[in-house]
Amino acid sequence: MATGSSEPAQETVHAPFGPLPSGGSVRPITRWGMPVMHTAQQKVTVFDDALRALAADMVATMEAADGVGLAACQVGEDVAMFVFDCPDEAGERWVGVVCNPVLTLPEGKDRRLDDSDEGCLSFPGAFVGCARPDYATVDGLGLDGEPVRFSGDGLLAKCLQHETDHTNGTVFGDRLSARARKKLQKQHDAAVDEFPADWPA
Repeated sequence: MATGSSEPAQETVHAPFGPLPSGGSVRPITRWGMPVMHTAQQKVTVFDDALRALAADMVATMEAADGVGLAACQVGEDVAMFVFDCPDEAGERWVGVVCNPVLTLPEGKDRRLDDSDEGCLSFPGAFVGCARPDYATVDGLGLDGEPVRFSGDGLLAKCLQHETDHTNGTVFGDRLSARARKKLQKQHDAAVDEFPADWPA
């Protein structure tokens, strides 16, 4: 997930299931339109060094692109996993890796929508409002197969929903009206020269 904000998060970092893997290589980011971006990803069943290496590459790529979240499909891999380093409403950073994510959203009177701008690293240079619940919980598995759960509000809530969508073959443009999608496309086209095919590698 891309963010249009340049405000730094506070120094507090929450990593309840350990730090993000490091030492990976930056890969080109796969764009909307590629088949891997629009089909549900394969569930993770083997938790090994190859999976950890993929996660490290994803973290390196997310950081190089100044993103707050990245799914495996965004580096061309058919794997239901995402990484994130994202602030919540209070500006506190949360970091983690989630395999096989399952999203839970508020219902009834607890459900409030946040229609702030959203952007995607696979459709770079474009941001438009996308209404999503303002709180989200994701359950899944970590890199060693252990159960993990992350919950949050603000940008973190959007990120957890956005990245889980990717593992299900949904891009946030699929959630927009035709008018909003046209606006997004116009911004993307205007910025195309800033993001060559191998960006951010």
